[in-house]
Amino acid sequence: MLSAEMLTILENARTTGWILEPQAKRLLVLAGVAVPDFSLAATAAEARTAADRIGYPVVAKVVSAAILHKSDVGGVVVGIEDAVRLDAIFDRFSALEGFAGLLVEEMLPGTELIVGSTVDYQFGPVILLGIGGTGVEIYQDTVIRMAPITEKDVHSMVAGLKGAELLNGFRGDEPISIPELTRLMLSFSALVVDLDDKFASIDLNPVKCTGTRCVVADARIMLDSAE
Repeated sequence: MLSAEMLTILENARTTGWILEPQAKRLLVLAGVAVPDFSLAATAAEARTAADRIGYPVVAKVVSAAILHKSDVGGVVVGIEDAVRLDAIFDRFSALEGFAGLLVEEMLPGTELIVGSTVDYQFGPVILLGIGGTGVEIYQDTVIRMAPITEKDVHSMVAGLKGAELLNGFRGDEPISIPELTRLMLSFSALVVDLDDKFASIDLNPVKCTGTRCVVADARIMLDSAE
């Protein structure tokens, strides 16, 4: 069941048709889905305070209702090592259209996955899992199940990926935590079911997974136009 705070987030996003990333990540937190340590900074001083608390290096992202695809405007910078660079990035981002703040986040290691959902006109909401990151559109290595999914579904989805070996410690890399991925996907599935017909699509890309964590590094939630 959606909480009052979740419903408020959805209501406030109606004017834009999509949920800004800080609010999208808050929605995920309320649903029990892990996200990075983050803060929304309205000033350069607030950004520095957030980075000091989170610990360098950090990631900075522009927050703007006018910018759906942040990468199109260079609105994501990773590996920021100090306050001098963070100040310069804040100055650049603050000149972008509709600037509403700077999202400061912890840097996340791990294998990149994509988790998502759309609403099929015939079957209702479906859950997607795939090899994520920048190569998702090239490799198109994804599997889909109808929501809600079970723990057994998650395991079969992982096994169904052509790149499943990447998740199991390919060539000495650290295998990801399947229990943590399962926890994330089951919580996400429950959220999708609770949202019912209130959304059009949800893209969590990338989801960063290590041997101990699976965390949503970036989230985009598009609302149903009928809403």
